[in-house]
Amino acid sequence: MAKIKIAKQKVTFSYAAPHAESVVLAGDFTGWEHAPLVLKKNKSGVWAKTVSLPAGEYEYRLLVDGKWQDDPQCSNRRANQFGGQNCVCIVNGLTSDAVVG
Repeated sequence: MAKIKIAKQKVTFSYAAPHAESVVLAGDFTGWEHAPLVLKKNKSGVWAKTVSLPAGEYEYRLLVDGKWQDDPQCSNRRANQFGGQNCVCIVNGLTSDAVVG
């Protein structure tokens, strides 16, 4: 029996915060705070991280210097259990790379 390979798409998350000391990406695809992803800052002060995700919808937030922040460039939102909103990244399964934030 042949295995079905699920195609993944590269998604780049970014956040402009030149004065921040750290930016971390946490979402349902990282187990939230169990395995968050650290973003790397470039010379212009934009933090970024590229991850490979299969098609689907993913909720996430950014942890900037220890405080939860929304991704201001993400217009898709969903209410969370804490009275706020999570950002929603939609990966459509096409072969082109996606950029969020």
